[in-house]
Amino acid sequence: PCDAHDASSSLMMTTTGEYMTQEDDWERDLLLDPAWEKQQRKTFTAWCNSHLRKAGTQIENIEEDFRNGLKLMLLLEVISGERLPKPDKGKMRFHKIANVNKALDFISSKGVKLISIGAEEIVDGNVKMTLGMIWTIILRFAIQDISVEETSAKEGLLLWCQRKTAPYRNVNVQNFHISWKDGLALCALIHRHRPDLIDYSKLRKDDPVGNLNTAFEVAEKYLDIPKMLDADDIVNTPKPDEKAIMTYVSCFYHAFAGAEQAETAANRICKVLAVNQENEKLMEEYEKLASELLEWIRRTIPWLENRVAEQTMHAMQQKLEDFRDYRRVHKPPKVQEKCQLEINFNTLQTKLRLSNRPAFMPSEGKMVSDIANAWKGLEQVEKGYEEWLLTEIRRLERLDHLAEKFKQKSTLHESWTTGKEELLSQKDYESASLMEIRALMRKHEAFESDLAAHQDRVEQIAAIAQELNELDYYDAATINARCQGICDQWDNLGTLTQKRRESLERVEKLWETIDQLYLEFAKRAAPFNNWMDGAMEDLQDMFIVHSIEEIQSLITAHDQFKATIPEADKERMAIMGIHNEILKIAQTYGIKVVGENPYTVLSPQDISNKWEAVKQLVPMRDQMLQEEVARQQSNERLRRQFAAQANIIGPWIQIKMEEISHVSIDIVGSLEEQMSNLKTYEQNIINYKSNIDTLEGDHQLSQESLIFDNKHTNYTMEHVHVGWEQLLTTIARTINEIENQILTRDAKGISQEQLNEFRASFNHFDRKRNGMMDPDDFRACLISMGYDLVSGEVEFARIMTLVDPNNTGVVTFQAFIDFMTRETAETDTAEQVTASFKILASDKAYITVEELRRELPPEQAEYCIIRMTKYNVGDAPPGALDYISFSSALYGESDL
Repeated sequence: PCDAHDASSSLMMTTTGEYMTQEDDWERDLLLDPAWEKQQRKTFTAWCNSHLRKAGTQIENIEEDFRNGLKLMLLLEVISGERLPKPDKGKMRFHKIANVNKALDFISSKGVKLISIGAEEIVDGNVKMTLGMIWTIILRFAIQDISVEETSAKEGLLLWCQRKTAPYRNVNVQNFHISWKDGLALCALIHRHRPDLIDYSKLRKDDPVGNLNTAFEVAEKYLDIPKMLDADDIVNTPKPDEKAIMTYVSCFYHAFAGAEQAETAANRICKVLAVNQENEKLMEEYEKLASELLEWIRRTIPWLENRVAEQTMHAMQQKLEDFRDYRRVHKPPKVQEKCQLEINFNTLQTKLRLSNRPAFMPSEGKMVSDIANAWKGLEQVEKGYEEWLLTEIRRLERLDHLAEKFKQKSTLHESWTTGKEELLSQKDYESASLMEIRALMRKHEAFESDLAAHQDRVEQIAAIAQELNELDYYDAATINARCQGICDQWDNLGTLTQKRRESLERVEKLWETIDQLYLEFAKRAAPFNNWMDGAMEDLQDMFIVHSIEEIQSLITAHDQFKATIPEADKERMAIMGIHNEILKIAQTYGIKVVGENPYTVLSPQDISNKWEAVKQLVPMRDQMLQEEVARQQSNERLRRQFAAQANIIGPWIQIKMEEISHVSIDIVGSLEEQMSNLKTYEQNIINYKSNIDTLEGDHQLSQESLIFDNKHTNYTMEHVHVGWEQLLTTIARTINEIENQILTRDAKGISQEQLNEFRASFNHFDRKRNGMMDPDDFRACLISMGYDLVSGEVEFARIMTLVDPNNTGVVTFQAFIDFMTRETAETDTAEQVTASFKILASDKAYITVEELRRELPPEQAEYCIIRMTKYNVGDAPPGALDYISFSSALYGESDL
């Protein structure tokens, strides 16, 4: 054999990729160095036997045992894995030549052109030609397919050896002859892949025979590589045979390369499975959090929808306090959970896109949109519940006021009517004198005047009772019973009054004496008494106001009343003057006044007592009005205090919303700088929470003071709450979008300049400046970036399904970034995973449980075993698993 580096190599690649032999060079080389022939005989024989033993046979003499062609054909079938034509069974020469020709034809069919090697030479036992033929087979089936970093065959094998032995001392592989004489290179190859087999630190460069024998014995015992060389022959030969060394070293490559390939395949599968397991964990967490949030909303809405009103103000105020606790304590954590749920969903979808997985579809009813709709329904019910509470409190307040007013007026009226029926039923006129009859007549007229004056009060009582019924007062039955008693009594009084008048008029003609003074006293005292009754009633009348203007109106009316007191006092003095005139006349004319005024039950003392009572009630009324003025002034201060803060906080929230919108749209710095700015914004917003809490405290004070309107501001606490929650959600969502852009940039290998270019293009066509593009603007943007969409409606429709899978009619910046990077991204595919499993399964269409547990870590192996379906095709063994459908399912191409 000749040196593979010589121009006279016995085997050389043609320009068409074929191999040929040159017999003259072969014969010359054999004559030059017979030691090489010995090495090749030993090496080639061992190499052939390493394959023939798989078929249960071997050779002893390389030039003799291949002469009939049978073992040669068997060798080619074993190393190629293909079936050769059926060999001839005869023992004649032409049978042997035919078998050898079948083997040579098969070699030629693999792209190897044999020159000067014929079947006759092999049948005749030509050593040179036989060795040349075996070398051709070795080169084609053991060395040609070796490929390392764009180098193949001999150069690839040499580069592989150099890479693997580079870290080892005293090893410098430059060729396939003298670089291997000291045995250290072979020991280094073994130690690199199986450090447990050789203690390299104990090897010595000055013991080449020992090093070689160590390598040969370890390789044969543990690596299933037969001993193909002799240590003494290598050491004692100035230049060992290159082809023998290459043949032996190629066995190490195939032994170790298969393990490396399996390790690489296992690593790829582990990576893919780890991504899948992490995504499944995120999906389970999303489902759990979504279920809990929806369950909380489901439990809360019926409570807010309960509109059963309480009967007392205290009970309704307790409901209001419970609602405040819900707003302050129970709802804020759920707002945070809802925001976190949206962030987790967006992050999961981004990870799925980056790992080339199908988008995550939550369980029915648990989409982000479903949760948003449920939340919207909750807030609508919540708003309605608060309005209902405030309305009910106002209603109960009005009811309490009306009920107290009804009781007061009813008590006054019942006090007035006491004994009136018995009085009207008397027949005292039958035994009265003329004067007494006249007196009774005048007295009755005075009573009728008094009765008419009280008609208005009865109508007021009935009106109040009707209003209490209309407002659904809880004790309406008692009110109605009392009102009905008053009305029935009033009707009876009217009937009795009319009957008594008729009786008095009937006897009036019989009596002619009238005491004008008593009559005049009675006539003037009665209306004055009524005026005092009305004044006392008004001075004691309860009132309810909600503003300074209303209390000022009451004060004005009270001042007007006080202005009439001097005139009333003159009337009192005139009435008292009539009584004094009676006394004077009686004294002057010696008349003895016995008994009461026959025309009225009112006495001068009654007038004086009521007048004193009226004068005492006036300052009490003044004090009540002034106290209410102070209360209304305090309420006005609360209104102004709340308005002052609300008019600052409301615009501040709007400004922050606009600033965040500009940060997310404008191109200012890198994504990390934008993220830092947004984090600063978020911290500033969180720090601002104390102002919201202060405003909430003022709002609570206002509600406790029953303040329900505020003309000094357009902002209500509800507006501020909604704006604050929207601000928190917006800043969190914007931060999440920047985080997803960073994930996309890092995963896809996009530079900051590319992202800025994408952002600039997006902002240019985002005409509404709302962070989204309409389909027409998106088409124009793609055309501006070089996409040919002038007539490609089908292509544009396909792109729209990628950037807008939910048919929302808009394209977000995140969807735009995903599209711009998706088609050029280098990601794992189902085909790559299938190929990796095929390596682990030794090219079988199925894989066994034992192979999975041997090649993969325990967690990933069990993950595959649980999810892979059984492989029931052909003669597959029991427990065989289908890794092809499993690989497709990982990428959403079938069900997992």
